[in-house]
Amino acid sequence: MYKTRKQIVTISVYSLAVILFTVVSLFLIPEKTEATPSIHSFLIVGVFFWAITFLCVRLKAALVAKVHHDTLEKGETMIIKKFMDRLRFCYTLEDFYAAIADLLERRGDCSVLLIDRIKNYTLYNSPNRITASDSTREKMCQNFEVDWKDGFYYFDRHLGVTSKIKKSRGFFLCSQKQHMFVFCNYTRLFDQSIYEQLFDEYQRFITRTGTISQLSEIAATTKEWQQLAETQQSFLPQKIPNIANLKIATYFRPLVNVSGDYFSILPIDKTKTLLMLGDVSGKGLPAALIMGLVMNTVKIIEDKEDLVGVIKAIDKAIKGMHLQDKYTVLFLSIVDTEKMKIRYINASMSDPIILSPSPDGYRIKPLTSNASLVGILDMGDVTVAEKRLFRGDTILMATDGVSEVMDDSGVELGDTDLYKKTLIAGASKSPQEFVDDIVDLIWKYNGDKKLHDDVTMMVAKVGY
Repeated sequence: MYKTRKQIVTISVYSLAVILFTVVSLFLIPEKTEATPSIHSFLIVGVFFWAITFLCVRLKAALVAKVHHDTLEKGETMIIKKFMDRLRFCYTLEDFYAAIADLLERRGDCSVLLIDRIKNYTLYNSPNRITASDSTREKMCQNFEVDWKDGFYYFDRHLGVTSKIKKSRGFFLCSQKQHMFVFCNYTRLFDQSIYEQLFDEYQRFITRTGTISQLSEIAATTKEWQQLAETQQSFLPQKIPNIANLKIATYFRPLVNVSGDYFSILPIDKTKTLLMLGDVSGKGLPAALIMGLVMNTVKIIEDKEDLVGVIKAIDKAIKGMHLQDKYTVLFLSIVDTEKMKIRYINASMSDPIILSPSPDGYRIKPLTSNASLVGILDMGDVTVAEKRLFRGDTILMATDGVSEVMDDSGVELGDTDLYKKTLIAGASKSPQEFVDDIVDLIWKYNGDKKLHDDVTMMVAKVGY
């Protein structure tokens, strides 16, 4: 229904544009064939053409937005949309079951049967006659085999697959042999475009919980920490994206195989890029789980320019894991190379700076903290700070494993003039050369002894 209405709006608006342009042209161009239209007439027609085009584009956008709201955000479809929104931030099966109970069962009067076909085990069933029945389970397993292709389907009153939405009595989601059956007598009233979106969210949830489960299983039973580290590092960018007017280099060295440090580089459009770097409290598996959670949360958020919304979602996700005393500090920013500015939230990170060229050499501009720890305290109101950028500016983000490296006398690197001089001397170099200089300094200052923390850096140079 949504796609159909959207197509109707598009055809109607474009038809209106053609009619208006034709009418205006007939009035402005002389009727007599021997009369030659003047350049003035053509200019006026051209102006009207662009004016009509602009108005029709705006009208189409407004009408499509209204259709989207009326179709997907009102009535029965709204139940599924709210369930999807909740599912987007489910990280455990317990979260998932709670979302089913709150939205599909209580608000939607639906019944749900969830079966792990790999283990042939019922994970969840609504407490009613249909889904609690062994005969229903057997019929579903018989009609929908273990190797059923991933996707979404409808089933009829005989519990068999059907392609006719009007005859459906429920729908079925299948991802990685996790079969979810939703019994609902008014399935036909849901807008059909919502099912594909729902399946995508369900598929992401199954993948997400599978990854977290894999991390836990590896750490708790096999102790294969190298495999755990490889799984964790798969969350990090595998290569630096090629971004116009922004060159980036990174460094990531865990203290042990697994780490609580993380970073992300996500281009939003041709001129805006999200840069994030953070550090989870503690070490080991809990820190690794929170690290993966943060990376996944940022990845699935649609509006990445809403920095407040992003950091609030991270805070909610961490608190939802109920891991005692676990939190993260992080630096979250949008670099805009067209407007030459950086918008950021610094949640208690100590080291982000801008090295900006000036006639007297490079000046250090701190990007000071403007938010509390994430995932453990009440964040309250969060504001986004903003600074201008200039061609040649170098942005340095680093976890405290860089500045807190100590020499033999216990003096931290970040408190020395040597560190400051190294930053200023390296700011004119390429990002990779700058990173290499800091890494060399860390090892020399530490006396090539074993480090006591993870070391993670990101350097971004603007205008190159």
